[in-house]
Amino acid sequence: MTIQPIGFSIGDWTPPVRPPGEPMIGRYCRLERLDADRDGQSLFDAYALDSEGRNWTYLPQGPFENYAEFYIWLSDMAKLDDPFFFAIIDGESQTSVGIASYLRITPPAGSIEVGYIHYSPLLQRTPAATEAMYLMMEQAFALGYRRYEWKCDALNAPSRMAAQRLGLSYEGVFRQATVYKQRNRDTAWYATIDREWPDLKQAFEQWLDPNNFDNDRNQKTRLSTLTAPLLKATG
Repeated sequence: MTIQPIGFSIGDWTPPVRPPGEPMIGRYCRLERLDADRDGQSLFDAYALDSEGRNWTYLPQGPFENYAEFYIWLSDMAKLDDPFFFAIIDGESQTSVGIASYLRITPPAGSIEVGYIHYSPLLQRTPAATEAMYLMMEQAFALGYRRYEWKCDALNAPSRMAAQRLGLSYEGVFRQATVYKQRNRDTAWYATIDREWPDLKQAFEQWLDPNNFDNDRNQKTRLSTLTAPLLKATG
C-alpha cells in the first residue's frame, strides 16, 4: 500500500479566541477600538491632507466628499466584529491618524488577516506606522493564531512593498478575485506564520528601539534590512 502524505500534527493546539477590544499600547502609538464620535473628526481632518485622495484608490470605499458621509461610514465600520476596526492614535498628539482592522478572523483554522489599513499623511513613514502593525501582529500570535495574512490589489505596489518590509512572505496572486468600485481586482497574498514570528518579533523590536533613531528620528537600520532574510518568497 502506498503511504499518502499528510500534514504535520499540530499536537495539543487549540483554536484561539477572537481578538479583544482592549487597547494595544506601544511606545509611539496606541490602538483603540474604533469610535466614530471620538475618532471621526480627527481622522477626517488627517485624511483631508491627502488632497488628491490617492490613499483611497485601493480601498472599497471613499474618498468622501464631506464629514457627514464619512461619519456615517465610520460609524457603520465601528459596529462590525469582522472586520474588527481599531483607530491608531499618535502618542505625541493624542489624535487619531489612521485605522486598521482584523478581518477574516477564523479561529478554527488559527488564521487572521490585517486589512482596511488607511494611514493619513500624519502617520505615514513614522515609527508609529510600523509599531501599529507590530502591535496587531504581536497580539494575534499571543492569542494563538497560526497564520497572519495581508492581501491587497495586485496593482497596489506600495502595499505589496509594505507587506514584505513587515516580514510577510509572498504567496501568489489570485486572478479576478473580487470586484470593487466597479473594477476588477487581482489579489496578491502575503503571510507569516507562528513559527516565523519569534525571529520577526526580534526584528521589529530591534527596529523600534529608540536607539535605532537619531535626534531627527531618522532610522539607522532599515526594517527591510532586518526582515528580508526572513522572507520565504518575494513578489
